[in-house]
Amino acid sequence: MLDDVRPAEWLTIPLTFLYCNIAEYLGHRGPMHRKTRLLAGIFQRHTVEHHSFFTDEAISFDSPSDYRAVLFPPILLVFFFGFFAMPVGAILYALVSPNVCFLFVFTAILYYLNYELFHFSYHVDPQSWLGRLRLIRQLREHHVAHHNKALMTRCNFNITYPICDRLFGTLYRGGERSEEP
Repeated sequence: MLDDVRPAEWLTIPLTFLYCNIAEYLGHRGPMHRKTRLLAGIFQRHTVEHHSFFTDEAISFDSPSDYRAVLFPPILLVFFFGFFAMPVGAILYALVSPNVCFLFVFTAILYYLNYELFHFSYHVDPQSWLGRLRLIRQLREHHVAHHNKALMTRCNFNITYPICDRLFGTLYRGGERSEEP
């Protein structure tokens, strides 16, 4: 679907990646951990259910039936694609170029799938082949700290890459946070 992509259009990929990282951070720090009337279901599923099911002391799956407590329901992919990626992509198509539209949608969908894969991998047995991968092991530590009930509403909101946690001073690494949020 891409046609003669100009160098400036390739910037869509890193810009979309950063945009998704900010959206992940704000969505997790906001409605997933702060109950609002409009998004109470998200708060319930994440803070009440997910954080009760998995704690910093019991973070791994016991059985495949536990996957539901980690993965987003399939309807969220439809929501994400239909109400986020496609409308923004359509605006980019009209205002910038078809290439920017397709690169944005492609990168946003890959980011979503990356989020799901990484979050899933943090909850597998740390001795499994996936759990032993260096990147997963490091990011798992970041995620486990977030599951500490004393920290979960203050630190480590990025699930994939802690870029915004660094930027906004909410990164926790076993000692002090990088700064007060």
